[in-house]
Amino acid sequence: MAAKRKPAVAPVGALAAVGGAPKLDRLIHERLRLGILSALSVNESLSFNELKKLLETTDGNLSVHARKLEEAGYLTCVKSFEGRMPRTDYRLSPAGKRALERYLDHMEALIQAMREK
Repeated sequence: MAAKRKPAVAPVGALAAVGGAPKLDRLIHERLRLGILSALSVNESLSFNELKKLLETTDGNLSVHARKLEEAGYLTCVKSFEGRMPRTDYRLSPAGKRALERYLDHMEALIQAMREK
């Protein structure tokens, strides 16, 4: 007698298409915002110019996306001056770290569920 194959069951977070299950954090899912959070997760802090160069984006684009993450409480922004030049530094907040971890867990669960099919 053949062993019954246990149906693949993805974690609740991976079942976004099923009613009532959590969905991807759309705030993080956007490419540039995911890039910002990812870069900050492996660096204690990054300046606006460092992020702009790293992510190969424009001032306006980075500013808009960083502000959305800041408003969500996912990152902190500190403005200062170096000499007479303004400087903006970003750090990942504890809430941002948790949100990024949830997002990555969700993506890993989706990948695992697809591989088990």
